[in-house]
Amino acid sequence: MSKIIFKSDEEIELIRISSLLVSKTHAEIAKVIGEGVATKHINKIAEEFIRDNNATPAFLNYNGFPYTLCISLNDQVVHGFPGNYELRSGDIVSVDCGVIKDKYFGDSAYTFTIGEVAEESKRLLEVTKECLTLAIEKAVVGNRIGDIGFACQQHAEKHGYGVVKELVGHGVGKRLHEKPEVPNYGKRGSGIKLEEGMVIAIEPMINAGKAGVKFWEDGWTVSTIDKKPSAHFEHTVAIKKGKADILSTFEYIEEVLNKK
Repeated sequence: MSKIIFKSDEEIELIRISSLLVSKTHAEIAKVIGEGVATKHINKIAEEFIRDNNATPAFLNYNGFPYTLCISLNDQVVHGFPGNYELRSGDIVSVDCGVIKDKYFGDSAYTFTIGEVAEESKRLLEVTKECLTLAIEKAVVGNRIGDIGFACQQHAEKHGYGVVKELVGHGVGKRLHEKPEVPNYGKRGSGIKLEEGMVIAIEPMINAGKAGVKFWEDGWTVSTIDKKPSAHFEHTVAIKKGKADILSTFEYIEEVLNKK
């Protein structure tokens, strides 16, 4: 698929419904995530919740991926497999989730903390979330893709962090990955011009150490080259004039976490 598919207002609302279901799925995860919980249990809860809401897990069997969630621990950047591992105090856990509802995709990721987490990891999560906010601020009509990447890269590198370059954000619609690619690095004023009707997933993947990553033999999992932690936050966003329209939300997640 080589061209950008522009979305009507009606289509954007359908993507919003899917994206908010992803956000609600993350909130269900937030209710149970904690010390001693196996990551495959989190995956099961997410799959059941998505299906109970008349939707389909977008990642399950996508290019052969065998799970509903990508669950990436500590030095894993993205695409980690759920399994028997039981979460421990000090872990950071990136959970990436997607759904298909009424033929449209939603996609969002959130990095959770388990128990007492090192200050270094807390700061990494804080800065990565700030990178997402700053990148979204640039996702408006008249700017360019490079403006989004530049905002993210500048903020991450200012704090001494590495910006993953092998993996990027993407367009979202009737496919999980559409054009354009949305890198987390770039030059201001470069790349394609942003126009109304474009819907993209912006997803900073920021490493506490070097930017380099390695790809595992399972064909999916990606981890940092220096074994330092990595964080990942993602929103699905519609390009608008003046201010981006964020179709997913972290509010449901943070409401649950604040009560715990």
